[in-house]
Amino acid sequence: MMKCVSCGKEFDDNEIIYNCTKCNSILEVICQPNVSRDIFEGRKQTLWKYKEFMPVDHSKIVSLEEGGTPFIKCNTIGKELGIDLFVKVEGSNPTGSFKDRGMSVGITKAMELGVSTVGCASTGNTSASLAAYAARAGKRCIVLLPSGKVALGKLAQAMFHGAEVFSIKGNFDEALEAVTGLALEGNLYLLNSINPYRLEGQKSIGYEIVNDLDWKSPDRIILPVGNAGNISAIWKGINEFYNTGFIDERPMMTGIQAEGACPIVNAVKDGKHDIEPIKNPETIATAIRIGAPVSAIKALRAIHDSNGCAETVSDEEILDAQKLLACKEGVGVEPASAASIAGVKKLVENGNIDKGEQVVCIVTGHLLKDPNTAINACVEPIEIEADINKLSQIIK
Repeated sequence: MMKCVSCGKEFDDNEIIYNCTKCNSILEVICQPNVSRDIFEGRKQTLWKYKEFMPVDHSKIVSLEEGGTPFIKCNTIGKELGIDLFVKVEGSNPTGSFKDRGMSVGITKAMELGVSTVGCASTGNTSASLAAYAARAGKRCIVLLPSGKVALGKLAQAMFHGAEVFSIKGNFDEALEAVTGLALEGNLYLLNSINPYRLEGQKSIGYEIVNDLDWKSPDRIILPVGNAGNISAIWKGINEFYNTGFIDERPMMTGIQAEGACPIVNAVKDGKHDIEPIKNPETIATAIRIGAPVSAIKALRAIHDSNGCAETVSDEEILDAQKLLACKEGVGVEPASAASIAGVKKLVENGNIDKGEQVVCIVTGHLLKDPNTAINACVEPIEIEADINKLSQIIK
């Protein structure tokens, strides 16, 4: 069953619908199976380890072995900040980002519904993931990207996996409006995060975190916020495990946005329960360059209900954090992912995070998603002859 998050109107699972027909708000899937957590023991470490919490036809699963991503303790950075810090490395998913979790469930739902064409608007990662999973399922894939605003690694993936890619003269929000119109006309099945089944896959990040911590909740989960689906999905997953009795506590959900694209942060700091869109969002972190996030109402509820918070970081802070995580912990992430690390630093420094807190940062995409930014942040290699004496002198 799907349910409107605002007015509570219910919809059948087999309806192809993205917004409430009564109030036009967004929908969520209701899922609360009656199972013991022992049922997960011995299963393969993928998203589908938690299949009882995935409300789709399990005979039609489309998977690339997504999920089960590394959960790494950051000893060096954690010690410097005075906290117990972990990173959940979502760049280890098949196409290099957390979007694979949502696409596995979303494309499985598309198989169940019998649609032939799927589509999305994207800042990059969504299109890369959808193209791969559509190829796996044998579905036609339509992708709309904002012209000149998508990192090279992501664009290459979407095209190479066979998607039909259209470059829109506008930003992501305009591309999303266009592809939503195509979906409402019945031209394709929309798999942006406005589709509640997309978020059903992404909530598994929350399942894995508490499982990794031996069925305990961290004090706080910090993640980058763009279209705002991920923070609300993780909170939904945490709540499902809490309501089932698998865990006794819940974390504070903390969203980080770039200074040039921060409608969620603005709403939180103003004490509002809705956002004021930003018309021309801008940041080097292309994955979160979004001014009108469709899941804003869910994200704001996740932050408010968990007693969490939200903060902005500058592009300079994002790039510094990207280098810090790579050089101090060996974890390479794209700029948007590093927003969570920049955020944890800032929140510790301004006193919003207490010393000794156990914090999990979600790093959402792989370093090679945006190779140009990574290269530009580094010093060029020293060119020298292959002479041992000269090399020895330079090294010394």
